[in-house]
Amino acid sequence: MDTVKLACEKVLRPLFAVVMLLGMSAIAGAQAQDQAAPQQQNQDQNQTDKSVRPTQDQKPAGESPASTPAPSTQKPEVKITAREAEELFHSVDEILAFDSKQTGLPIKKQVKRRLTSRDEVEAYLTKHMKDQDVKRLQRSELVLKKFGLLPRDFDLEKLLVALLREQVAGYYDPKTKTVNLLDWVPMEEQEPVMAHELTHALQDQAVGLDKWMKRGEKDLGEIRKDPTSADIENDEMDDSREAVVEGQAETVMLQYELAPVGRSILDSPDLVDSMESQMENGTDDSTVFKDAPIFLRESLTFPYSYGLKFEMKLLEKGGREKAFAGVLANPPHTTRQIMQPETYLSHEQIAPMPVVEFKHDFKDYAKFDIGAMGEFDVAVLIEQYAGKKLSERLYPEWRGGYYYAARPKGDAAAPLGLMYVSRWSDAEKAAEFAEIYAQSLAKRYRKAEEVGKTSSGQAAAQHPKYKIDLLQGRHAWTTEEGTVVIEERGDTVLVSESLDAATTEALEKEVFKK
Repeated sequence: MDTVKLACEKVLRPLFAVVMLLGMSAIAGAQAQDQAAPQQQNQDQNQTDKSVRPTQDQKPAGESPASTPAPSTQKPEVKITAREAEELFHSVDEILAFDSKQTGLPIKKQVKRRLTSRDEVEAYLTKHMKDQDVKRLQRSELVLKKFGLLPRDFDLEKLLVALLREQVAGYYDPKTKTVNLLDWVPMEEQEPVMAHELTHALQDQAVGLDKWMKRGEKDLGEIRKDPTSADIENDEMDDSREAVVEGQAETVMLQYELAPVGRSILDSPDLVDSMESQMENGTDDSTVFKDAPIFLRESLTFPYSYGLKFEMKLLEKGGREKAFAGVLANPPHTTRQIMQPETYLSHEQIAPMPVVEFKHDFKDYAKFDIGAMGEFDVAVLIEQYAGKKLSERLYPEWRGGYYYAARPKGDAAAPLGLMYVSRWSDAEKAAEFAEIYAQSLAKRYRKAEEVGKTSSGQAAAQHPKYKIDLLQGRHAWTTEEGTVVIEERGDTVLVSESLDAATTEALEKEVFKK
């Protein structure tokens, strides 16, 4: 579903931003302070770290302690003063040097700095929203609704703008080579934010972020020719590259917070878990984020949370060179490699997913959208319909997938038709996923009634260990938007929704080589 995520990201990424981190890095730093025994700290190291940034005990009088941040709902928003801004600007070069030492990425030129208001951030994003981005967002919104990942009456564009106003904490603009500090972010949180954003500046100087990221921004829904298996395989490149970019910046930000107490990110897994929980659940004042659908919350946090864990694994296995310059030179290209770093490190090769002859099979339909359904996508889909624990157990068994959305030619008012093919590690996992997808129909349609048993007459089997029904063979349902067919054969699941019988039959023959 990369076209869908790409549409969201095109709104969120005219800039490289710290999102949903207000208060979180400060909380992690405060916990590190609480957990570090004074007699175990190296005084000489602390003295060196203090020259880079003050410990929380050295914060200017009158500032709220980072360990007990006051909710923004309890008092008016405080703006950074001109004198405070000047102090922040002076610390940019020191923090940039810290980042360079942590990453091994050289400083090639000075980074410009600017204090920015909330309204300026929104104006910047609005100005850089192109017509094709809005069109892509609207198209993707309908596909998400068809999969049931967004409510049918949901306004995606409106929510994304609201999320930005609530969640952005700072950003680096690769076009102007400027780090933008936000005037509403509390002073005690500004330096960790700078540590994050200046990592983006170093990445930009190393590889050219705009050009590097655009390698993965191919929209399969807009190209004229039918995508190949290789196109589907590479359709998650933008997601995986963004996870590298944000994961590196998160790593450096946490290292910056931990430095004053002589700890590192690798010996502080408890703090990493705490920060991940904060990202997953949102802070007390993140009302827009908490009310967002699961798919949007997970999509927004994916590059930060999974990117951070990916970088930690690379640091552990290959050191600084592997985790920073090495992965920028040889980036992962799927969300599976990000979510399971061992597959990246072992150079796992999964055979490309065979694709159908779209123009032939959908000759009576007009293409609406097409894209990969990667490991992240199935993880969120399973979480929404079966819970996070089951998702975490099943998603590593994913081995490929893609979708094709279309409408009957000449009938723009017809329900969106959908084909989805999913491949798994074995037949049992495929059947288990088919059952979860079947259970989702009752939540996605007002009326979904099964009209047949499996083609072989089999009843649904049960998973021998987890007591979960396994949907085997072919099943069909009637809904207010047409017929839904879910068919499992071997390691592959085919889903056909709101497509005519002839098209579904053609897809079955091609997918399963009947």
